[in-house]
This record gives sequence, structure tokens and C-alpha cells, in this order.
Amino acid sequence: MEFSHSVQIKATPQTIFNIYADVNNWSIWDKDVELSSIEGEFKTGAIGELKPKGAPKSKIFFTEVIKDKSFTTLGKLPLCKMYFEHTINIKDENTTTVTHTIKFFGFLSPIFGRLIGNGIKKNLPDVLEGLKIQAVANKSLEKEQVRTADNSSF
Repeated sequence: MEFSHSVQIKATPQTIFNIYADVNNWSIWDKDVELSSIEGEFKTGAIGELKPKGAPKSKIFFTEVIKDKSFTTLGKLPLCKMYFEHTINIKDENTTTVTHTIKFFGFLSPIFGRLIGNGIKKNLPDVLEGLKIQAVANKSLEKEQVRTADNSSF
């Protein structure tokens, strides 16, 4: 089972990737996340924890992290693996397309796909809208910091 959702964001891939890399603050823009953390750096092979609202805390494994382009996490369930892919693609010089894809694999994937997947699928548009709001806010903050730094050099 697999499903995905995309959104256009007026922010750079770097701005969006930096939001993703701040794992401890995912709950700011993803209202489905109660708690998230990572051991060490945001890179391939890292291990973290995620507590979705209404669900138990579990380990997540960062199976692939490509700076400013994508990252994938793996969550393990009984006889099922759940992959969350997050991709960042440049649409034009001012717009980035962000896609979240969830894939279930394994013997019990049809069951978990329905039990867990349907809720995730339903909430994906809101999650990506939260990311979009955060990215636009961060972009504005980055511009203000550059402007302040430029003015302080006079």
C-alpha cells in the first residue's frame, strides 16, 4: 500500500530541508506529532524516536538523507515496515515542490495500511500545509537576518 501528497512552497530547498533536519521541533509544523527526537546528526543511519498523537512512542530509522533533496524514515511494526519518504524538488527559482509518500511493506501491510495509513493519508494535506507555513515563516526570518546583518556592517 502506498499513498502520497504534494504541496508547492515559495521557499528554497535549503529552507525546507533545515526544517526537516530540526527533528526535535517537528511538532511545531506537524500537528500529528506529539514528540520527536534524533540521536546525533540528521544523516543516513541516524536513529530517532517519534510519538504520533494517540499512538505509542516508537523508534524511527533514517534510512536515507540527501541534503536539500530528500530523506526517508523507517518505522517497524509487527510483520510490517512503514517508510516515510520526504522529497524536495525545485519547480522554478521561487517555488519548491514537496512530496510526502508513505509505503507499507510486509505480511501485515494491508492491515496496517488500513488501520494506520488511512489516518495518515487523511492528515497529509494538513501536515504539508503546516510545513508550508513554517517554511514561509523561516524564509521571512532568514531574509530579516540577512537584512539586519547587512545593516550592522555600516
